[in-house]
This record gives sequence, C-alpha cells and structure tokens, in this order.
Amino acid sequence: MTQEVSKKPMDAIMALCKRRGFIYQASEIYGGINGFWDYGPMGAQLKKNLRDAWWQDMILRPCWGRNGPNGKPVRNVGLETCIIQHPKVWEASGHVGGFNDPMVDDKETKGRYRYDHVMVYVPESGEAGDKPVFAYVGDQPSEAKQKKKAEKTFGAIKSVALSTLPQPWTRVIGPDAEKPGTLTEPRMFNLMFDTIPGAIRDEANKAYLRPETAQGVFVQFKNVVDTTRVKIPFGIGNTGRSFRNEVTPRNFTFRSREFEQAELEFFCHPDESLDWYKFWRDFRMEWWKQIGLAGENLILREHEKDELSHYSQGTSDVEYRFPFTAPGFGELEGIAHRGNYDLTQHQKVSGAKLDFFDTERGETLPNGGKKGERYIPHCIEPAAGLDRGALALICEGYTRDDSRASPEFLKLHPRIAPVKAAVFPLVAKDGMPEVAEKLHAELSDKFWKLGGIEMDEKQSIGKRYARMDEIGTPYCITIDGETLTAQTVTVRERDTATQQKVSLDKVAAFLSEKLGV
Repeated sequence: MTQEVSKKPMDAIMALCKRRGFIYQASEIYGGINGFWDYGPMGAQLKKNLRDAWWQDMILRPCWGRNGPNGKPVRNVGLETCIIQHPKVWEASGHVGGFNDPMVDDKETKGRYRYDHVMVYVPESGEAGDKPVFAYVGDQPSEAKQKKKAEKTFGAIKSVALSTLPQPWTRVIGPDAEKPGTLTEPRMFNLMFDTIPGAIRDEANKAYLRPETAQGVFVQFKNVVDTTRVKIPFGIGNTGRSFRNEVTPRNFTFRSREFEQAELEFFCHPDESLDWYKFWRDFRMEWWKQIGLAGENLILREHEKDELSHYSQGTSDVEYRFPFTAPGFGELEGIAHRGNYDLTQHQKVSGAKLDFFDTERGETLPNGGKKGERYIPHCIEPAAGLDRGALALICEGYTRDDSRASPEFLKLHPRIAPVKAAVFPLVAKDGMPEVAEKLHAELSDKFWKLGGIEMDEKQSIGKRYARMDEIGTPYCITIDGETLTAQTVTVRERDTATQQKVSLDKVAAFLSEKLGV
C-alpha cells in the first residue's frame, strides 16, 4: 500500500536523496556545514526544471497566456540582480534595522533558539510547583526525548509558549539541557550575512549578502521602465540565491542559510491592486497544483491582521504539509500586497524619482486622449522558495508500495522529473545495444531541452527499473527480442508498473504525447 504524506519517514526520504544523487550535505568530506546543501546530478536537474517552469509560466508566457483582472494579457519581464547590493538598499528596505529575530541562549549546552519557536511542557493543571518545566523546539529531533522526560516527571502534560511564562525561568530546562535556569532572556539577533568588498576591511565598507531577491527589482524599477516598453500593470521577475543567517537551520533543506528564490514584483495602479492581489494569490496556488502538489497536502492560508507586516495590505501563503510539519503545514510561497512601501522607501533614501507617469489615466481631454496621472505603483509580490518547492515535490512524490518488487519510487510530474525516459537493451548482445543506442540518440536529440534521456545496459532489467523508479523517471523503454523481429519496444509506466508495446518508429511521438510537448 502507498503511504500518506504525514506518515512518510523523512529519514527514508533523505536517504533516497543521498543514494540517488538529489541532495548532499555541503562540504560533507569535512564533516559538513550546518544549513548548507548541495544538489547532485538528479537534484540539480529537478530544481532547474522547477526554476524553468516558473520562468516559463511567469515571464515568457505569464499565467499560461490568460488575461488578468483588467481583461488584458498579463505582461512580465525578467531581471537578474547581484547578490551584493549597496548597503543603503538594505537600510531603505528596513532589513538592517529590523531584520531581527528574538533569540534565547542556553548557557549549559551553548544552543541558541528562536524565542517564539521554543515551547514548554507543563502539567495539564498549569501548576508545576517546584518541579522543572521542560522546554523544546517543536520540530527538533529532541522533541520526543524531551516529551518522554516531561511525561515521566509530570504524567499528564500540555504545551505552552515559552513567552507565556514570567521571567526569570529558574525552573525551565532548555532543549537538550540537564539543569534548569540556563536559558537567557531574549535578545534580538540580525539575520543578515555581512561581508566587506574591496581592499580596505573596516566597518565603513561593510556590505551584505542579500536576504531576498526582491530589493534588486525595486532599485532597478526606473531602469526597466526607461529601457523597455512596459506599461502599468506589469511585473518584473527575478530568481537567484539569497542568504539568511538562520540560528537553527533544520528540517533538511526547508530552513537553510543559503537558498534560492523565484520572486515576481507586479506593479499596478493603487485602485486595481486588490484585484491583482487576489489574481496572483489564486494563480500561484493553481500553479503548484499543476506541477504535482494537487491534493489535501496543499492549502492557501490568508494571514490574520496581526500577522501582517506594517506595510502589507494582505498576505497569503501557499503551504504544504511536509512529513516534519504534519499535521500542520510549512510555507512554500508568500503572496504579499506590499502597497507602495518599497518604491517609496527607495525614492526617499536614494533621492531618485521612482514614480510612474501613466498616459492612459487621468481626465479625458477634448481630443479624446488622457491627461495622464503620476503615481507610485503598488506592488503585489508572489515570492516562492525553489529549495522548499523541490523538497515538497520530492516528499509528495515519495511513495512506498510494498507490493512491488522494489518498494520505493518517486511520483514526480513529468515536467519536473530530472530524467524523462530511459532506454534499456534487455541484454547486452544480439544487436539490442545497437538499436538502443540509436533510439537513445534520437530521443536525446528531440527531448534534451526537457531533461535527460538515459541509457543503461548494466544489471538485471528489474534493478534498472528500480533505479529509474527511485529517481522518478516516468517511462522506461526496453529493446527486446520482439524489437528485432517485429520492430516494437516495451514501454513501462512508472506509477503503475504496467507495460505496453509501441512501434519502434512511434516512440518519440508516444513520449511527446505523454510529456505534453
């Protein structure tokens, strides 16, 4: 039987990612470095496919060619901006002064935790008396150990936020600590990675690695308007690496210190901004469903008012139920109505004019034209995490079916799968390898833009099928005895393991239909 996502073991998923070349720990031969991950051959192609799908559906053919709420086709353009920007970019955006998390340190274990992530186990009565209260971080491996320890002390227990307890926490035992009273008072910790470009290494020359790709778009807004033929409403898309000095990176690639984003800043008239916010919110949810996350593990959650940033007029999150968040959900993408906050801030700090003169607005002139209107556009921002997206697709696709000879396989959407098809000679003799090589060359020439077409003639056919199942290859094509006599091949479908005969000269057309190209 196949598994529910909430019951899929992360250790098995991580083992598969390592074994089949999806994800490795960075600098592994030196013991690794916490919060950093490298993508192997399969993972690099999978994430490229995800990135390409985003670029195609958001930039090259936005929203699959559909019209926006104004009844006109959506228009977006692409941009690529630097990881290191002028320090004043981050002062204007508020990151230098406000990009902080409240942290508590454990003087015994030297651990550091986000104050708002630390929970405590207390008796159900809420009265601990003189007994210690056990703290934990909800999604850490130590949670089960801490809970067992707490149950042994209290019996019936409940969980409350550390922030609800009065200081000092003289009876609180921190995560993985042995003695109570070792947690410090919360203090703010800035998440920005700093660096010093150039030869003079002093505070005056300090710069930052970007914590998001969005600000590069805002500071190039005027250049894009001046050098292209874009008109409001339009979007500017940007993908690339971002860096956040997460204090407790965890859950595989879900929360890491270096990650990749795909963000769109969509600029529109203030009067139309709410309609565009709803449009992008709904489209981005639909997009994730279309590439393989359809089902009860994906939700769209509107933020409550007390969750919103001070400049936000609305934010929704596309969330996925990961095995390590179940029964809850983790954020894949945020769709934020940012108002005109960013352009206003950069105009104020830089002195550059970042407003837009809209020739299609304003009062109607006697000649039937428009007087025009000058305003600072509002911005709707769909901001997706590509690493989290790749992880969600792997978790969703991971399937264990004990009725199969090889029980583990990945049900990846064909558009995302790193290898689209594999060609196998049944045996390495009787002319089968030569036929396989010719077919492999033909398919590779036709489908190379979509991802790999592999050929493998080693080991038994069952082991070759198993390997392809584990990397999510939708179709395996076997050259067998009937290929030599009847010019047919055997095509095996990954999800059902069913097989069918296809004419050798029709294999390319068969794959084109199945892959949707």
